[in-house]
Amino acid sequence: MIRIYAPCEKVWKILTDFESYPSWNPFIRFISGELKEGQKLQIRISPPNEKEMSFSPVLIRSIPGRELRWSGKLLFKGLFDGEHYFGLEEIDENTTLFVHGEYFSGLLVGLMPSVLEQTKVGFEQMNQALKKTCEA
Repeated sequence: MIRIYAPCEKVWKILTDFESYPSWNPFIRFISGELKEGQKLQIRISPPNEKEMSFSPVLIRSIPGRELRWSGKLLFKGLFDGEHYFGLEEIDENTTLFVHGEYFSGLLVGLMPSVLEQTKVGFEQMNQALKKTCEA
């Protein structure tokens, strides 16, 4: 979670402008797909000190200006599942609280502590980059 000194509308606009991700986002390097619930996205992430990964989650929530959430799995449900979320809360007209994280579950979660730690670092790097981009 990070406080961004910009209106929610501006943060949302930058967060959902997937084409601009390569220019500012060090963690999520690519997203394509429609911002419609039930749609499949194509995502490529680059966790620090880990190999780049691609996956195709399903968008499960898109509330403009407030929340974006997708759900994905590795191979099949129950092996390594993740539900990624972004939340925007208006502190005042020029300040947004950006909440970002992921819930992991499945048989392999306990066997991948390094990947999970590097993912957390990637989230923090993305949050800082989003803050810098929104406040510029």
